[in-house]
Amino acid sequence: MKTVLPDRQQSLVQWISQATGINTFGVKIRLRGNDLHILCEGTECPQRWRTLSDLLQALQQTDLDSLTSNEQPSIYQVFVYGRRKGEPRPKWCHRVYLNQIQKHVEQVQQALLADSETSKQPAGALIVSNESLARQGNPDAIARYLSETLSTLGVSVQAKIKLYKPKNSQVEENRLWIFCHSSYSPDASLLAEPIAQKLRYLRLSGYPDAVIVSQVSGETAPDWLLRVDLTPPEVMLKEWARWGDLQAIARLLTEVLSGLKVAVQASLKESTLHIFCTPAYDPLGTAPIPDKTACLEVIVPQLEAIAPQGILGATIYGQKAGDKQPAWIDWLALPAAEHSVFATSALDLANTGDEPAIVFLLERLLNPDLDWRLLTGGIRVLLLNKGDLLHIMCDAPVCPGRTQVANKVTQFIRQLKIPGIKGVRVYGRRAGNKEPFWHHGIDLEHRQRLVPEATPEFAATSQYVNDLVTAETSEPILRPDLTTEEVQSFVTEVALDWLATANAAVKKFLLVTQLFTESHQSAELNPDAQGVKIALVWGTLGLLLTLQSDWVLGQIITRTTPSSPTVISEQKASLTSGKNPNEKKTFFASTGKTKSSPNQSTVFNASQFTQGDDTQSGNLAAAPLKEKATATAILLAARSQMPSFNVRQLDEQLALYKQRLARTGSPPDILIIGSSRALRGVDPAALSKALATQGYPNIDVFNFGINGATAQVVNFVIRQVLEPSELPKLILWADGARAFNSGREDITFKSIAASTGYKQALQKASTTGTSSDLSENPKQEKTKEEKQETNSYQAVNDWLNHALASVSGSYQNREQIKSLVQKQLLQFGQNQTVTSPKQLTDGNLEDTSQQAVDFDGFLPLSIRFNPARYYQKHSRVPGNYDNDYKSFQVGGEQDNAFQEVLQFTQSQKISLVFINMPLTADYLDPVRKKYEQEFQQNMLRLATNPNFIYRDLSQQWLKVNDYFSDPSHLNRFGAYEVSKKLATDPMIPWPAK
Repeated sequence: MKTVLPDRQQSLVQWISQATGINTFGVKIRLRGNDLHILCEGTECPQRWRTLSDLLQALQQTDLDSLTSNEQPSIYQVFVYGRRKGEPRPKWCHRVYLNQIQKHVEQVQQALLADSETSKQPAGALIVSNESLARQGNPDAIARYLSETLSTLGVSVQAKIKLYKPKNSQVEENRLWIFCHSSYSPDASLLAEPIAQKLRYLRLSGYPDAVIVSQVSGETAPDWLLRVDLTPPEVMLKEWARWGDLQAIARLLTEVLSGLKVAVQASLKESTLHIFCTPAYDPLGTAPIPDKTACLEVIVPQLEAIAPQGILGATIYGQKAGDKQPAWIDWLALPAAEHSVFATSALDLANTGDEPAIVFLLERLLNPDLDWRLLTGGIRVLLLNKGDLLHIMCDAPVCPGRTQVANKVTQFIRQLKIPGIKGVRVYGRRAGNKEPFWHHGIDLEHRQRLVPEATPEFAATSQYVNDLVTAETSEPILRPDLTTEEVQSFVTEVALDWLATANAAVKKFLLVTQLFTESHQSAELNPDAQGVKIALVWGTLGLLLTLQSDWVLGQIITRTTPSSPTVISEQKASLTSGKNPNEKKTFFASTGKTKSSPNQSTVFNASQFTQGDDTQSGNLAAAPLKEKATATAILLAARSQMPSFNVRQLDEQLALYKQRLARTGSPPDILIIGSSRALRGVDPAALSKALATQGYPNIDVFNFGINGATAQVVNFVIRQVLEPSELPKLILWADGARAFNSGREDITFKSIAASTGYKQALQKASTTGTSSDLSENPKQEKTKEEKQETNSYQAVNDWLNHALASVSGSYQNREQIKSLVQKQLLQFGQNQTVTSPKQLTDGNLEDTSQQAVDFDGFLPLSIRFNPARYYQKHSRVPGNYDNDYKSFQVGGEQDNAFQEVLQFTQSQKISLVFINMPLTADYLDPVRKKYEQEFQQNMLRLATNPNFIYRDLSQQWLKVNDYFSDPSHLNRFGAYEVSKKLATDPMIPWPAK
């Protein structure tokens, strides 16, 4: 099959055929990068030196670049091959450097004169390698040197030198630019380290760095940029040796002693450097011991010039390798012994926040292999201290891995404990990139934020934490950091613009209604007459809408009036029942729901969680589920004359308790109180049944548990909310250590303290009269005060209200309208709950608990704690990060509240029993276990008080996860077992009827 060559290759083939005399069918070429490969073949293999002689003479007279297209990069070297047709491999190969053609010609002429069969290595002119020429800093030679490696990858190279002015410097410096062109996009990680190694191997002087630009042919924008640090290795060694790095000091001294054939090893003890001088090469053990005078003449000036940080003196030893005793010893005082500025070690300086010391320690940490750092430049660290955050940028020819860098850096900064630093932000990027490839953030302390903070701040990355390599066309341009005043000015302008837009929109809307006009409008328009007409129109429309709404509401109430007695009877039945869970006479809880038959399977269990492996109640005993009272509690709380306490569950539990008091006429025999651990952890029905088997029949028990209740909340409920006559003779306080932690923020009590109900309770407690005297006839007193202050305008207003009420069809039935609206809203909320099983399954247990209490105030949860499933949806929080145990202390405001409860119950002759509720082994880690022991010691000390009993169940079922709904809360099965255990406890003084 015949292959058609491109025009540029056809011209090259014809030129080579004419130059060598070989038929065009015997010439094949290939261009790869900056290399031209020429294959010459025939029936017999072409003679090497004759073919090269003809080709070199033609090359002297022809510019190869003129035979190629403008898009083709320059050709730096030519590879010529010779073989016989049909053979798989060439018989000979010769490389020709186009910048040294004359020397190649001389070499070929010498070879032609000699006998080609006996002279395998012909004499002639010496060919200088591209490496030697590149070390002189010539950009063309550097490009040829790099092309030796990159051309095999199909990448051509071009080098340029450009001046640039570094940031904060007035002196211009040379920057080496290497442009790599290819027909594809080579991976930066494939080329980065080879290019960096070859450039640094040259040890170029006068170039602080080089920029590698990769560009795909036909594209206008660079594919990627790479910055290579060209700092000479000896400068890097001196920089690290200056900070007291032992490996760098030993390497430097070995280099300067290489002429004496002496190797150096170093170690540091306290602040003294120990240097061991041994023969550099002594395999037979016959080399002499290094000369003391010669070694000291070299070592002493070097150490004094380096002045290593934190090293006060040096001890120098001369010996053979393997000898236990040195042949000679000398001691030297270093500059740090005389100058205090050098006496502090790098680590001590870093602890004070010294940025150069931190940079050195981080670079040493991230570059453990010194040889690799000298070879490629290693990982460079850039630092920025902004506010209370320390930004750390790590870049290298190949972007450092996040797992390789992030944890090391954050752990090191955490150990330093730098003053004023509360957080660390670590970034990683390839040297030369503007933006990081990855980021990692950690807060060392709790940081107060007025607005949500990005993690980390990307906007700060390219502006604050780098010395960026810009594009070729905009190299000197670096955007400066914005000042605080500029930011404030920008925000102010945006706010004013927004306000002006909003004002214009509101003004336009008001003018469209024709109820308002502009203040500067001409008086000729007669605005008074026009305003009267508009007012009459709008007033008539409003009156018609009011009359129509009143008529519609009246019709609705009239239609529902005949069924109202039945509704009331059903309501009373539902409010007064609660003992039989199978009763269907409920108005609020059953609306919109369809009860399934006992034999019908359902996807919901009794606590409204979907059935699953962890909610099946097989082989676990529990009290029968009772009717839910959430709907009733919501309505009772809404109708209550008592103001809200800003805690919905407290309002509803109080409403249920007041309803129980109204129904029975007396307080329950036992009141259970506490946080959610009491709410879920003690079953009143199970406790009453268990007490009946112990000889205490018909014991009435109510659970007054409140989510988040602390000792302060319990104290407020018992002493301020409930009257002494509403309290039982036995209170079971079920909770744990975290309810008595005065170091944490008491969110629940703060919410209560900000409520109107709390203020009213305090006013009520501060009055000298009895509660009955204060509430004897409040409506009459209020009416008298209002009549005394009523003026003529108020009298007219009252007359109008009475007149309109007499003709209104709905005003007299306003309470029924209010109840109807509440009923419909409640029914809608329950329907939403039933039709969203996934929400119930995946939602927060605390939110679900507020929708599932029964008429005894108890929350029965059937879900079982399965660690394997639970920690897939919830984070495992250790005790030292648990806010409930934050700054744990048993003394303080919570302890004061507990003391007040003790005094109050003793004065009222009420028995108080505190139950330390069970916990799981997963929850009781060493931190929490320590706090629990501290709490138990305090409770055992207080148990000496009369009428107070302490019972500890915290470690009763550490491994029985089936009794728990989560690591620290019981489910209905655990509550059943706790109730049975409490009923058989002989230490608790149960009331007898």
